[in-house]
Parts: sequence; structure tokens; C-alpha cells
Amino acid sequence: MKNKMLLSALTLMVMALTINPLDAAPKAKTRKSDVKNIILMIGDGMGAAHITQVMIDQKFAPLNMNRAMGGGMVTTYSKNNRVTDSAAAATAFATGQKTNNSKLSVDPDNNPMTTIIELAERAGYATGVVATSALVHATPAAFYAHAKKRYDSDTIAAQLLPSGIDVAFGAGKGNFDARKDGRDLLAEARNAGYTVVDSIHKLDDVHSGKAIVAYPTGRNHLPMMLKGRGDYLPQATAKALELLKSCSRKGMFLMVEGSLIDYGGHGNSEKDIVAETRDFDNAVGVAMDFADQNPGTLVIILADHETGGMTIVSNNADFTESESGVKTRFSTGSHSAVMVPLLTYGTGYERVGGILDNTEIHDKICELLGLE
Repeated sequence: MKNKMLLSALTLMVMALTINPLDAAPKAKTRKSDVKNIILMIGDGMGAAHITQVMIDQKFAPLNMNRAMGGGMVTTYSKNNRVTDSAAAATAFATGQKTNNSKLSVDPDNNPMTTIIELAERAGYATGVVATSALVHATPAAFYAHAKKRYDSDTIAAQLLPSGIDVAFGAGKGNFDARKDGRDLLAEARNAGYTVVDSIHKLDDVHSGKAIVAYPTGRNHLPMMLKGRGDYLPQATAKALELLKSCSRKGMFLMVEGSLIDYGGHGNSEKDIVAETRDFDNAVGVAMDFADQNPGTLVIILADHETGGMTIVSNNADFTESESGVKTRFSTGSHSAVMVPLLTYGTGYERVGGILDNTEIHDKICELLGLE
């Protein structure tokens, strides 16, 4: 009897060991994403120290970024360098693939790689870019153009309309209407049905349709905040969201860049970093408010890389003593290889987090919007 009981027990044990637990468990259903709008906020060159310095400057009063629900860190290296430039980093976000520094949405052999905006347009989403830089600058350009060299502005500008993009706000009007080939790309945009103006304020009475804002800065960026740029970035973010909402019932993808945080880092200027990062945070607040008012909206906030090797240290080597103030130090006038912060807010915030590679940001966006 005991032998029979032991045999039965051994038989059950063998059966248990040979059954695949994944086969035994009920299969989970694939969850359809409830995200229909994604706002990707990129603080160019913005590291953790940049954000911290703004907090210190305003005596730790909460930033809009403090509203974040989740987050993580993002690695930034490019295909051919542990220290990326903006072109390779933006290409990773836009295409999900690494490329060499200075290349825009092409692989190292210069073959074009499909971007999020191209995928989103094919799928019926409205798309847009907003930047404080020229529209042909590396970060915005990587989302709608393909170029062997990031500074080939004539080639890049000519690809804006063919991309199908609905909204493009930035600087550098001369890249579009003062060209060597004689084309006036802004006139072509008007003929294609776009509202084309040279200031965000000229869209105050425009509440629907496609639009391009190209500030008359020649081929250059907008002024720095401390040189009088004003509230362009948060206003442009709000207007872009309003127009994109009118362009598609399916949803939208919008990239917003605080482009000139990077310039503050290159110049090792604490004052410029604080002003530019605070301006970017104000635009983040606009995006978060939109997410509150429009369920199904996810806001992703990150940087393409860190600029300046910025740290914030105690004025007193013995920091166990009473408060003795802090000072900002920079280790470089270029980019660094450190990971950058990732913050998320809104619908699906928990599905983009942890330690991610920059290419995975693209993959997460495509997964959430159902892009193939």
C-alpha cells in the first residue's frame, strides 16, 4: 500500500515537472492601447543637474516636471561614439535605430530609415514638431527628413512638405525662401493648403488646419531667453496641440524641443541653462494640462544627451557642516556620455519607464500608437 502511494506521488511529481507553467496558465490577452496622443518633450542637452539648478534657483518650489507620474533613465550613445550628437540621438528617437554622429534618419551607409512621423502619417495620425531652433536643425529635422549630413539645410528643408507633417513651428525662415535653387518652399506650402506665418502670434485667430511658423531669423535659431525670446515655446506648444487636434480624430504625435538648453551647456552658462530649462518646463506644463483635458494623452519628457558635464557641489568641502551654499561646475564645453532623465505623465505613463536605450523610446511610442 505504501509502495503504491509512493508511486502515485512520484508520478504526480514527474507530471508537474514536465508541464510547462506557461502552457498550464491561461494566456494573457493582448491589451489594446488606450493611448491616442503622444507628446514627446525633448530638452536638448538637459541633464539631471540642469533640472536641479532650476529647482535650487526657485528655492525648490515645484516645477511642472514634479507632476510626473513615472520615469527612469535613458542611455544616449550613438552607433560610432559613446558620446552622441543631437542628430544621432534624435535619429534613435525617430527611427528606433542607431546611426553615426552627424547623420539624420539614415543608417551608417546612408540608407533612409523610416521615421515616426512617416509611420504616423500613413496610419492617419496628425503630426508636428515645435522647436526654438531652426526647423532644419538636427532634432526636429530627424523626425521628418533624411540627410547624410545634419548641416545640409537645403536638402533637409525640401523634405518638410513631402513628409506630410501637419504642424511645424520654429525659426530659420531663410532655409525655405532664400535658397540657392530659387525655390520658395513657403509659397509651395501655402499652395498646398498650409497657413504660413512668421510669428506664433499671427496664428491667434487660426484654430484649425495645417500650419507652418518660420521666424525670420535668416538660417539661425530664435534668440536665447535672456535675449528676449519671451513665451514662444509654451505658446507654440499650446497652438500646435490645438491645431493637431483639429487635423485628425484618430490622434496625434507631437515633438517639442527646448533646443537652446544645449547652447547654455556649451557656453557653460548657469544663467542661460536656468532660463532655458525653466522655459522648457513651462512648455511641459502646457503639455501636461492638455493631457489632463484630453484622456488618452501621454507626455514623455527626456533629453537627447547632457551638455556641459554639469555638476552642483557644496561650497564647503565638509558638507556635514551647516549650509554653506553650492556652486555649479562644468567639466566640458561639449556633450557627455551620462544617462539622461526620463519622466512620464498621463495615460499609459507606467508603460514607458526604467532604464531604456534611446532607441526603445521609439519602440514604445510605436507600440502605444499601433504603428508598424
